[in-house]
Amino acid sequence: SINSSLLSFEHSGKNFYIFDCPGYADFIGELRSAMRVSDTGVVVVSGVHSVEVQTEKAWEFGEDFQIPMAFYISKMERENADFEKVVGEIQQYLSEKATPIFLPVGKEANFKGVVDILRQKAYLYEGDGSREFSETDVPADMAEQAASAREALVERIVEAEDELMMRYLDGETLSMEELVPALRKAVLTRNLFPVMPGSSTANVGVIQLLDAIAEVFPTPVEMPPRKAVKGEEEHLVSPDPAGKFSAFCFKVMVDPYVGKLSFIRVFAGSASSENPIHNVSKGEDERVSSFKIMRGKESVDSKDVVVGDIVAIPKLHSTVVGDTLGVKGNDLTYPEIAFPKPVYSVAVKPRSRADEDKLANALNKMLEEDLTLHFRKDPETGDSVLSGMGDLHIDVMLSKIKERYGVELDTETPRVPYRETIKKTSKAQGKYKKQTGGRGQYGDVHIEFAPLPKGEGFVFEDKIVGGAVPKSYIPAVEKGLKEAILKGVVAGYPSVDFKASLFFGSYHDVDSSEMAFKIAASMAYKKGMAEAAPILLEPIMNIEVVVPEDYLGDVMGDFNSRRGKIMGIDSRGRLQVVKAQAPLAEMFRYAIILRSMTSGRGNFTMEFSHYEEVPHDISKKIIAEADVQEDED
Repeated sequence: SINSSLLSFEHSGKNFYIFDCPGYADFIGELRSAMRVSDTGVVVVSGVHSVEVQTEKAWEFGEDFQIPMAFYISKMERENADFEKVVGEIQQYLSEKATPIFLPVGKEANFKGVVDILRQKAYLYEGDGSREFSETDVPADMAEQAASAREALVERIVEAEDELMMRYLDGETLSMEELVPALRKAVLTRNLFPVMPGSSTANVGVIQLLDAIAEVFPTPVEMPPRKAVKGEEEHLVSPDPAGKFSAFCFKVMVDPYVGKLSFIRVFAGSASSENPIHNVSKGEDERVSSFKIMRGKESVDSKDVVVGDIVAIPKLHSTVVGDTLGVKGNDLTYPEIAFPKPVYSVAVKPRSRADEDKLANALNKMLEEDLTLHFRKDPETGDSVLSGMGDLHIDVMLSKIKERYGVELDTETPRVPYRETIKKTSKAQGKYKKQTGGRGQYGDVHIEFAPLPKGEGFVFEDKIVGGAVPKSYIPAVEKGLKEAILKGVVAGYPSVDFKASLFFGSYHDVDSSEMAFKIAASMAYKKGMAEAAPILLEPIMNIEVVVPEDYLGDVMGDFNSRRGKIMGIDSRGRLQVVKAQAPLAEMFRYAIILRSMTSGRGNFTMEFSHYEEVPHDISKKIIAEADVQEDED
């Protein structure tokens, strides 16, 4: 899937709201927004492939939000599925607190049920894909394994309960009435992360998974208070059904039939559709026609919501992702969702004038829905750059734009925002003199151009003595230079990291003007920079790649081919973290390359670091391309 789906239903007398989130890295924003409002998280781990990069990412998000977590080991019916191996790797690489509460009965194609470790009961399925199962005693050949697993589970449960621990160590038998509440507490306080086996396709163990969630996971009112802020002050919002209504918008989507839907999670209190709700973040009231309880693609209307509910509200006017909803007078707001930064960009161009006219509206709608999608107009290159979490993410967004809004976009690699600077000091005169009858134009400046350290930008210095250039014209000289540096002398890119010192010049009482001195400054700039050993600079990116160890050599070798530098390698469980630097020009298609190189098991983050000189041979190509572009323009 590429979108999170929300399903609500009742099981064991409790209301469930379950998000089915995509595991694909390109759509990780869907996972993060869902986990932001969830009370618990169940990480689905393949019984065949075990812990993967995206498994770790889902676990990290759970750590970020400090919610109770569990592991569902799926595909237990597959060849090479190995429950014990996967549990061991979860404990080794994610958390030693991961503890099985069920065991699988049978292996691979013979997987036919699960054992409830605490109750020492087995649930055996018919094997026809139905939900039918029977409760039996633990199979004789599993008795020893089940007893050992129960001992380990009970020890983990009583660890945080001093009284139960002492009684257990004294050899006393603890009842289920004591152990189940203690297990609930251990899960809530993140002292234990339940592990359960199953097969979703064979429908084995799924009912027990739901039973376990209902029995041992916290209800909304049992969750710890949520952090909120009022100005600079931090507050806590308790999940009190009788408290003031407080909710958070975590997702916006456009339904082809209903229109805009704003998804909210109620953290406190209750609300009715008969009354407006207040957007605390915007300071505006919002009219509510109904609250929609989502059941996949279907929905059921409700007039009321209470703490714990997750619903969609149609056609809210001003509410966007990250907004807090509540009542007037309650000014507490929840922190916005921190989404990962984009790693893949394309330049987009409307295919026709009609597409161009509709593009702004289409992009605004898409950006409102997906906060991992970014759009900007590059002021230097003029490119319209669309950025996201990968090429598939961008492809899906472009398809949605076409289907929903009829806008077709062509894509190409964005142009690199190069810079120019100088390596030597030079002096140059810029003299502008024009006489065409009547008042003429006269401006004369002598400027020294000197390199500055990286990151210093442009510095202008007035060193005129004796009034060689009147004070009233000095700002015009500086302005002329600031306008001129936007186009460098090497390939037309902005010039940075140099100082221009105005040290001499001359003027005419009648013919001099601000315009004349601006032009003179520009003339001096072009001449002086050309004589100061000008060079091209390119943006260098900090990159962090996370891959299984098997792919480490390929990743490192690939960076060498990208003019990259390996800055360090760390271990994160069985995953390797490669920290590197490489030119942006070499990284535009890296998301595609990395996925191919690692069979989809690697991911990366990237952010700007600094500018460095472009190697001479590559610089020549860039200059040649710039000359061609200038001729075309």
